[in-house]
Amino acid sequence: MAKKQPTIMDKLVSLTKRRGFIFQSSEIYGGINSCYDYGPLGVELKKNIKELWWKSMVYERADVEGIDASILMHPRVWEASGHVEGFTDPLVDCKNCKMRWRADQIDLEKGCPNCGGELTEPRMFNLMFKTFMGPVEDDAHVVYLRPETAQGIYVNFHNVRESMRKKVPFGIAQIGKAFRNEITPGNFIFRTREFEQMEMQYFVKPGTDEEWFEYWKEERFKWYDRLGINKDKLRFHQHGPDELAHYAKAAFDIEYEFPFGWSEIEGIHNRTDFDLSRHQEYSGKDLRYYDQEADEKYIPYVVETSTGVDRLMLTTLVDAYTEEEDRVVLRFKPYLAPIKAAVLPLVKRDGMPEIARKIEADLRKRFKVFYDEGGSIGRRYRRQDEIGTPYCITVDSQTLEDGTVTIRERDSMEQIRIDKSRVLEYISERVMP
Repeated sequence: MAKKQPTIMDKLVSLTKRRGFIFQSSEIYGGINSCYDYGPLGVELKKNIKELWWKSMVYERADVEGIDASILMHPRVWEASGHVEGFTDPLVDCKNCKMRWRADQIDLEKGCPNCGGELTEPRMFNLMFKTFMGPVEDDAHVVYLRPETAQGIYVNFHNVRESMRKKVPFGIAQIGKAFRNEITPGNFIFRTREFEQMEMQYFVKPGTDEEWFEYWKEERFKWYDRLGINKDKLRFHQHGPDELAHYAKAAFDIEYEFPFGWSEIEGIHNRTDFDLSRHQEYSGKDLRYYDQEADEKYIPYVVETSTGVDRLMLTTLVDAYTEEEDRVVLRFKPYLAPIKAAVLPLVKRDGMPEIARKIEADLRKRFKVFYDEGGSIGRRYRRQDEIGTPYCITVDSQTLEDGTVTIRERDSMEQIRIDKSRVLEYISERVMP
């Protein structure tokens, strides 16, 4: 029987472990399903994606402020949001092999997808992780790990508006961890039980919401060019009436064509005044906004943009992964690359390592760099290509003569020579977002 050839996803999963991007959580104990640890390169790539989003969403705009809300919130928050009552998936069990499945993702008439066995009747399963605050484990002390970051924004609407003297329209952005007890997570880091969200809630005057919804649709789609994603692999998916969430007036997903098919990487939603109205009802606090110019009070509508850091990281890895005749390359945008430059002495003698170490020390003051003096120069170049390092700086015999070094560009493999005193300036100009 012919050996099964590895898929692109197989190769990518292998590369990310081998080169220090992503590890299975608790691997020495056999791992824990759909939980992952980010290694030295993974944490850098993840940080760079978050910083790019924060820069474009908060720093470059005067109408959006950032917060960092607590993961643990008052349990009434999740009653008001509808998560306690309605954040559920239909669950079935196989009576034979005991595996569990989401009932809406399989053909129930065909039985268990694993063994063909008989399935139980579907029952609803709440996706929130429940725990207890304090030493007593009873209903009065129940709290939940937040399943989304948006509610932390809504309950802080007035706090941010008043402290920062904001007028509608304005937005509040947040990056933070969320937790969902998914029945069938999968596709590597695409769907996990612990993940990180990047969400922005934009508060607008009722009646202007459709205009702002269209604005944010286009803004968010354009942003993926900054992330370096191939626009031919992106598309909008509009939610039909049967797909719309209970709070949504309109919703579009931005989808990416992964090796496993088209899947959502970001959602843009017109949430109307649902969230603030519910929190006003459940908290008893007046969450209306006073519009001085119109001399009226109203509960703002909300246009939401929501994406996952982990999904964007997978999208970036998949889109950057390139196989060439004699090398594998991760073609990240330079400012996203975990390591911005590698410094390579041609040989380990004649004073070359000392010069290379000085260049490395200068670069390290600004960004993450790597020093490598082991193996042939060609092999060292290939190692850097595989992790997406955009520039390699080589110290060679000519450096000893005239003080110049070779700088090799990852994608074109072209090489130029510049004076070693200009290396920091040259690299900095090309790797900053």
